[in-house]
Amino acid sequence: MAVNINKGQSLDAINMTPIIDMVFLLLIFFLVASQFADEERQLQVTLPTASEAQPMTQRPKEIFVNIDQTGVFFVDGRTMAADELEAVLRQAVVDNPTSQTVVIRADKRVPLEPVVTVMNLCKKVGVRDYPLTTDKGP
Repeated sequence: MAVNINKGQSLDAINMTPIIDMVFLLLIFFLVASQFADEERQLQVTLPTASEAQPMTQRPKEIFVNIDQTGVFFVDGRTMAADELEAVLRQAVVDNPTSQTVVIRADKRVPLEPVVTVMNLCKKVGVRDYPLTTDKGP
């Protein structure tokens, strides 16, 4: 005697074939796209030179210029005179010509002249972004 099993109507309504097709198509797309990216890096090419080309640079490291209450400049924990600071800033601009940042941190008791000196040096060597930091108030 054969047993008759009554299947529900809900399983007949969902067709999984289009969903499976889409998953396979996405899988193939990503596999093909990743192969193209690898092929671009594998080819050894001697690139031409250009006289006005800018070097590809990484995100520049911010230079912090600290000024103590007597007006002495400190960069990376080293005391510097104005001409030494200018050389450091000039080299930083050579390394990152478009986006070098110099953060000026001056003691609140320092006269204005050393702060203006650092700002003038930044302008002289071509640093465009040289913010003066302050402390958050109470």
